[in-house]
Amino acid sequence: MQTAKDIFNKTATGKYLAFTLLYLGWCISYIDRAAMNIALASIGKEFSLNPASMGVVLSTFFIGYAIMQLPGGWMADKFGSKKIVIGSLLLWSVFTAFTGLAWSLGALIVIRLLFGLGEGAFPCASFKGIAEYFPKSERPKMIGALLSSNYIGSAIAPLVIAPLLMYLGWRQMFFTIGIAGIVFIAVYWFLIKPAKVQEEEEQKAAGAPPISAKELLKIPLMWQLVIAWFALSLINKGLDSWMPTYLLTVRHLDLKSIGLLTPLPFVAAGLATAMGGWVMDKLFDGREKYLLVTAAALTAFFLYFMYTAETAIMVIAFQSLVYFFKSFVLAGVMAMPMKMLPGTVVGSATGMINVGGQSAGFVSPIIIGFMISAFNGSYDAVFWFLISCACLSAISSLTIKKGDKLPGNTKVAPEVC
Repeated sequence: MQTAKDIFNKTATGKYLAFTLLYLGWCISYIDRAAMNIALASIGKEFSLNPASMGVVLSTFFIGYAIMQLPGGWMADKFGSKKIVIGSLLLWSVFTAFTGLAWSLGALIVIRLLFGLGEGAFPCASFKGIAEYFPKSERPKMIGALLSSNYIGSAIAPLVIAPLLMYLGWRQMFFTIGIAGIVFIAVYWFLIKPAKVQEEEEQKAAGAPPISAKELLKIPLMWQLVIAWFALSLINKGLDSWMPTYLLTVRHLDLKSIGLLTPLPFVAAGLATAMGGWVMDKLFDGREKYLLVTAAALTAFFLYFMYTAETAIMVIAFQSLVYFFKSFVLAGVMAMPMKMLPGTVVGSATGMINVGGQSAGFVSPIIIGFMISAFNGSYDAVFWFLISCACLSAISSLTIKKGDKLPGNTKVAPEVC
């Protein structure tokens, strides 16, 4: 006799409801994360913070976020996605609200660290949720669609945060969005039923030993994907951090034009990410690495044209193409573990890859800042650095071999090359 949980898991309504709520969870995470960026000027004024101190407040979040990637993935594999999604949502919503109670720089730093730790478990848990509710054949396209929420959330955030900040002030703003997160938790709790990935039941029936998170470190594919995404994230984080300054100081674009034009690359990235998993599954099935190689190579190609563009408008146009193709790499490296590895370890696998991406968030802005200072404000070395990063991603992807073996002499996706 089928239980309500079984019926839920097998219906299209159930799995797409789970996807929709995970998508909304990602959007909420970006809104909560952006709240500090938008409110920082008001907070800095109240606490008399200098730019260096404000930078520490912002970077502290990423420290906690990166630290939690691997533990978050492991917990999602062990306890299931629902518990970790809800736990992560609860922690980051609570500490979002607590931000409104901050009384000093030290308090802000501690709260932001805890906020980052809380939110850090969510990405891997959401990927685990896709593995639980969708069959292996559908996971690549669903991962790409889920990751497009990054750019939707980034676009929505100012529309939500700015009015709250204007009419309520920064403290009440943080209280409000923290409470909204807790309301979302209640909705998720009542509507989403726990599930197990199909492979888990198949492994138990066949008596096959499960793969541990530790054993993922022995799989060459994982390190190739980590390097591929770390290298592309150096481009991603570097351009996100320094493009507005480059457009202002080198290309002499005014603030109004920057406000109108700079969202375009993110629109391109959102489109590419949404379709990346589908493209990999439909057009590059069995040849996944060639999608990564091609996308990384085209990223390098358009970075060069972005560097040599004669007008600021052409810079933005080529940057849009850079963001479009680098986002195929993001969708691909996250979709490949979903397609090639047992669903029982996708939380840990995606956590391992995301450590590489988040680490680039620390490294790239610092390296670029040093290069700009060392070359007296010139960005020539910066663009060649970014182009070399795209080439490194392509080379790492090219080394992926057909039929790499898992621990226990089991092949991982033998049809993949």
